[in-house]
Amino acid sequence: MEFREKLLKFKFHIVFAFVFSLLTVALVTYSPGFLTVVTYFWPLVLSTALFLAAVFFFARTSDLPTSSSTISGDGSGLIVAAEGILDYVVGGQHEETLFDCFTKLD
Repeated sequence: MEFREKLLKFKFHIVFAFVFSLLTVALVTYSPGFLTVVTYFWPLVLSTALFLAAVFFFARTSDLPTSSSTISGDGSGLIVAAEGILDYVVGGQHEETLFDCFTKLD
């Protein structure tokens, strides 16, 4: 009787292990092979690699800007840029000028 009580104490663990093992066997049995997945996704992997290579190439070969428009170390330039974007999005005045351009065609 002691063995049965110990087994009932761990019944959720046993059920979980059984379900997990069934899912693992089903996944291994019914999933496609590794080469099948690679042959399906090789264009995506290749284009991503070429894009990253182009980014690294242009980052290495292009000169850094020497003007005062660079972002300072304390982040104040980034804050100014973010405020400008927020003003543009929240303002809405640009929509009015665009609308006026199309309505006043004199």
